[in-house]
Amino acid sequence: MTNILNSKAVQDLLDRASGLSESGGNPRLKAITRDVLEAIMTIIEKHDISESEFWQATQFLQDGAQEFGLIAPGVGIEHFLDLHMDAKDAEAGQTGGTPRTIEGPLYVAGAPLVDGDLSKTNDVNLTDDPDDTETLTMSGKVKGPDGEPVKDAILHVWHANSQGFYSHFDPTGAQSDFNNRRRIKLGPDGRYAFRSKMPRGYSCPPGGATANLMEMLGRHGDRPAHVHFFIEAPGYRTLTTQINFGDDPHARDDFAFGTREGLLPVPNRDGDTADIEFDFELQKARSSDDEAFSQRPRAEA
Repeated sequence: MTNILNSKAVQDLLDRASGLSESGGNPRLKAITRDVLEAIMTIIEKHDISESEFWQATQFLQDGAQEFGLIAPGVGIEHFLDLHMDAKDAEAGQTGGTPRTIEGPLYVAGAPLVDGDLSKTNDVNLTDDPDDTETLTMSGKVKGPDGEPVKDAILHVWHANSQGFYSHFDPTGAQSDFNNRRRIKLGPDGRYAFRSKMPRGYSCPPGGATANLMEMLGRHGDRPAHVHFFIEAPGYRTLTTQINFGDDPHARDDFAFGTREGLLPVPNRDGDTADIEFDFELQKARSSDDEAFSQRPRAEA
């Protein structure tokens, strides 16, 4: 098989293409760009990728640009980022707490901030729109590594409706912008409780880039029913996580690899209600960066 990757001509090409032979620019970006280009060239040689196959792949990426936020978890990259951060934490001796897991592409900034101090209210409702399905109730505590209640926590919650659609992204246009989305300001005891209408798992948009890729890989594109969370509080690391319903058929076969041990509660179902009790444990922040959100682009209503 032809192998020119290590030739002087190609190595010089990589240096020039990544800007290593230029004095300006960002040194970190240059090094990363060179490695990315070399990895692509390695794959081309290893699999003898034809010119037609290369441009077909380029077209797929162009056509699927709007679904990159779904493709990334679908091919395991977003889960790998979690594993990478877990490994860095373990190396630094920072372990414990509720497992992180993928954010996904469907968060919307600016959801209503509601008072969730249970000494003042017992009715935090996420669902604005009619939805003829079970009522979900979820409650528990947000605590720190020593079991202490986390004060002044804000719990961001978002999930799909019973059709598997998220508000703001609903192709039917039937939902209001912040249906099944809230930011809940907790009281000093760290307890939370909310109700909503039961979400359903969803499949990748049919005919879209992600669904087509999954089909070509011989995989399904289904997610179990789940609820997403951000939890932020002064002095603690911001947590990005979600719970998958442990009794869902895809609970352990999530195409987006969002399932993690410790995040699979089974709802207590009784008639037209389902209840989940779940406690979150935050890690202490080691810097102000730990208290911040990642710089991932996010939708705004």
